Amino acid sequence: KPLDGFSEVQHEVVMLSLNNVFTEEELAAFDKRLHDLSDSSNTFDYIAEPKLDGLAVSLLYENGELVSAATRGDGRSGEDITQNIRTIDSIPLRLRGDDWPQRLEVRGEVYMPKAGFDEMNRKQRELGEKEFVNPRNAAAGSLRQLDPKLTAKRPLEMYCYALGLAEGIEMPATHYDVLQRLKGWGVRVCPEIKRVSGIQGCVEYYAAIGKQRDQLPYDIDGVVYKLDLLALQQRVGFVSRAPRWAIAHKFPAQEELTLVEGIEFQVGRTGAITPVARLKPVFVGGVTVSNATLHNMDEVERKDVRAGDTVIVRRAGDVIPEVVSVIESRRPKNTVKPTLPEQCPVCGSQITRIEDEAVARCTGGLFCSAQRKEAIKHFASRRAMDIEGLGDKLVDQLIEKALIEHVDDLFKLKAENVAELERMAEKSAENLINALEKSKQTTLDRFIYSLGIREVGDATARGLAQHYGKLDNLMQAEPESLEAVSDVGPIVAKNVHGFFEQPHNQEVIKSLKEAGLIWEEFEPQVHDDSDEIDLPLAGNTYVLTGSLETMTRDQAKEKLQQLGAKVTGSVSKKTTAVIAGEKAGSKLTKAEKLGVEVLDEVALALLLEDR
Repeated sequence: KPLDGFSEVQHEVVMLSLNNVFTEEELAAFDKRLHDLSDSSNTFDYIAEPKLDGLAVSLLYENGELVSAATRGDGRSGEDITQNIRTIDSIPLRLRGDDWPQRLEVRGEVYMPKAGFDEMNRKQRELGEKEFVNPRNAAAGSLRQLDPKLTAKRPLEMYCYALGLAEGIEMPATHYDVLQRLKGWGVRVCPEIKRVSGIQGCVEYYAAIGKQRDQLPYDIDGVVYKLDLLALQQRVGFVSRAPRWAIAHKFPAQEELTLVEGIEFQVGRTGAITPVARLKPVFVGGVTVSNATLHNMDEVERKDVRAGDTVIVRRAGDVIPEVVSVIESRRPKNTVKPTLPEQCPVCGSQITRIEDEAVARCTGGLFCSAQRKEAIKHFASRRAMDIEGLGDKLVDQLIEKALIEHVDDLFKLKAENVAELERMAEKSAENLINALEKSKQTTLDRFIYSLGIREVGDATARGLAQHYGKLDNLMQAEPESLEAVSDVGPIVAKNVHGFFEQPHNQEVIKSLKEAGLIWEEFEPQVHDDSDEIDLPLAGNTYVLTGSLETMTRDQAKEKLQQLGAKVTGSVSKKTTAVIAGEKAGSKLTKAEKLGVEVLDEVALALLLEDR
């Protein structure tokens, strides 16, 4: 039966995403990092597989029967799509044999084959209806249909690529053999998966699959390499939301020529002013592109992009449209270089650009409607408060109809007022109010992230929550205290302190708590400073930049911290020294400008050895 909405599923094992490489040099650096992390000189076996362009899902089997399925979501939780998954013929509802584990979770990619996509669009044309843009969007949209009968009509397939968990049975020691075991139970595995030896084997596989790309029955956007030995995967571990033992080797982005019809300036949720090229629509990388970000004025000046220019456009990582370069030979006469406006295009407030920052910002803050809208959208987003049904268009309507002004106003909404909005009705309005009520039960890290503090992502928010335990402790923290949190440097500390220092922000947080938002809090473990006073590097602050040869930056950071040092991500006058490896960038430049001491890797080794 059709659903009213998708419920949330908590993944028992986090579903990680992948980091990308684009060149053989970056791939070799990935291999070197693994050798450094594992302290091994042996040639590694990798499992190479096509990177399918679909939607990642998780399937859970209990006693051999499919009991639930979920999207990846934010990696920790996703949407329950069990009903829709049951309609896909290539997914077994019951496993073969009888030697499967009591509970088995597998991960894979649901995709739409090229032939099925073409046939579906042929039928759409015959009916005079809108065609789907590309197979990936069609697959993702099909899985998010509330009515499974609609999903059942779509030509979806799935290939499994990983094991989540297996309880009550001993699994093989290698990733490749695990996949073979899954095949034996009836779970589909991509036939192009292959075990290769070392980086050379990876490169050869990448070239071979690249040649076959157009002939494959499904879309791919690169190749994925994974360490074959599972014990080695466990040893090297993961960072944030990505494993260290796997990498995606993306194909070069597709490029096309088009015309820049104008350059405009957008205002983001943090007040960032972003120049955007308005393009003559062009089909590239599977979608029609009519806008491309120019990032900041430094980028505009470096590429010298002007209205009227013919430019090369590509989708960076097959996702974000970007201007690669200008064809100067086609530039019309009398073109004008764009300049940064003095006033915000939305609210008219002054625009400022802080020294050493590439991004210019509107000073309108909470008065700027563009920032207000984006702040509310961010607050409601999946990794923040995860308010089901509160999409961008509805936020726009709520603000335009003056039903809300700031995030705390969301919890004052009445169903009868929401029901009067375009494309809303009594039932959908009630669903929104229920979703708002459900979101009140959250976690401290999600709440911190939802506030939209500059440069505080979900990982940093989690670190702040774990360090301070209580929101009041965090709100009262001074910058020096904040810098004691892992991955929080002077700039982030300043942003956090400045945010909580603002009376308006304090009022909104108070209003949110009065509206009923709750989360678990705890007393943080108190550290006696005298416990660390004897550590040889206590009181010193270091910044690591560039690539090191004898150890990874994470290893260097850990060794410095064990000696009492603080390791931050940004350079300031308080920095004791910058440790610069190969290809050190802007942090080295800033250190030299501020007169901060710079150490090379030899000096780092001596520093650690002396202590």
